[in-house]
Amino acid sequence: MTAAAVGYLCGSFPSADIASRVAMRGDVDLRAAGSGNPGGLNAMKLIGKKWGTAVIVADMAKGAVAGLAGRAIAGDAGAYAAATASIAGHIAPPWSNFRGGKGVATSAGACLAVFPVYFPIDAAVAAVGTVGSRNPDLTVRINGAVWIGAAALWSVAKLPNAWGPKPGRGLVGFSVVGTAMILAKFRAARPPAVTA
Repeated sequence: MTAAAVGYLCGSFPSADIASRVAMRGDVDLRAAGSGNPGGLNAMKLIGKKWGTAVIVADMAKGAVAGLAGRAIAGDAGAYAAATASIAGHIAPPWSNFRGGKGVATSAGACLAVFPVYFPIDAAVAAVGTVGSRNPDLTVRINGAVWIGAAALWSVAKLPNAWGPKPGRGLVGFSVVGTAMILAKFRAARPPAVTA
């Protein structure tokens, strides 16, 4: 429980808000401008590429720190709980009425800490999906399916996980719950369909 709470707090760190306040002196609210998403891509468009890149790196760091802290607190189970909770913290931070980002960069950082062997696959699938489809929703769905499939494979086959915790039910839970939260956030962020 402590590990999950620490992970949630790590994930809730308002990287994009801080970047926006520093870069634009509070003149740009990422939740009200552009896509309305307080994440790296919206920050790139509204406050500049360097700031947007810094937000992405910071969001990844939140997930990685959460996973490592969770493992220090409660071993392998704590690592998976904290990594999962960091995604929830990014998506629903208490500091902004639970209106956060989509969790993609934070999940990548969490993978780096608790499922490091998947991280290059994650990056490759994201790159191919982005270039091939230019459809973020589709890319996220494909990446989620691959993430869950890889977690199941590593857990069943007991494959090595580099510096990450031992694969098992915690890894599968991390991938399933993480994917579900990100997909739910993407669905919620879609503009309403126009009906005739």
